[in-house]
Amino acid sequence: MEKRFWPGTVLALILALIVLPVPVKAEMYIEAYLGGVQGATENQNFTTTTSDTFGFGGLTGVYNHRIPGRLDPAVMGGLKIGTWFVKEGFLGFNYPDWMKYLGFYLDFSYHRLDFQRQTSSTAVTHTFGAFGPSVGTAPNEFFSEGTAATLAFMFAARYGFFPDAEVPFGRLQPYIGVGPAILFSSQQPTLQVGSYITNGGGLTVVVFGQNQFDPGSDSNASICLAAEAGFRWMALKNVSLDVSFKYRFAEPTYSYTFTDPFDNARKSFSLHPTYHLFSGQMGAAYHF
Repeated sequence: MEKRFWPGTVLALILALIVLPVPVKAEMYIEAYLGGVQGATENQNFTTTTSDTFGFGGLTGVYNHRIPGRLDPAVMGGLKIGTWFVKEGFLGFNYPDWMKYLGFYLDFSYHRLDFQRQTSSTAVTHTFGAFGPSVGTAPNEFFSEGTAATLAFMFAARYGFFPDAEVPFGRLQPYIGVGPAILFSSQQPTLQVGSYITNGGGLTVVVFGQNQFDPGSDSNASICLAAEAGFRWMALKNVSLDVSFKYRFAEPTYSYTFTDPFDNARKSFSLHPTYHLFSGQMGAAYHF
């Protein structure tokens, strides 16, 4: 299901949780962080078709575009709100002592999600009446501007080292987290197809110049898998520093309608990227 989204609205909902009445004894925290993202996608293909090209009645073309899928690195910012299930903890539940090793946090992040300018190829097949198909290959160039906002629901586990009187659980707290997420993303692609020749079946089609597809932008909300591992250092009783590594996996779909430059007809196609998003981040948290 495709939806237009407003990352600011999601952030406002998360910030609203801060002012909810919670017990002061709860081991809760709010953290702001910055990091870098490098993503990878699998190669993807999509097809466009055309007919009556250049006014030749009955001439049809099928264009299979291959996109390598390289992404630009990006800067990411985010916010976490979480709690550990300590005794007399969140909402006043009297958890058993062993649950102090477990917790939960909401993680909201935002970053650019741009495809690099990359060259590949388009396989072209033309058919004209009884002549049969003629085939050829055209060079293409693809790039896209996009954004990604992620709201993750993370279940976490931790362990404590170097306990002292101020931080009995331990000042150094390695942790892992995993959970489902919602990836709100958008893409605005551009595809440029260069000159080409197709031959076969007694038919030769020669196309010179560059044809550019600018179908506009589409956004999507898709289910995402998130996993994270990190180290938290309790610098003070209520202040910690965090270093972590995060992975996200998602398979959104973007659909486009555009005017084909070959025949000026309205056409449509879809992109189905598979995102593997890797990031490292550093943050500071306040505990209350």
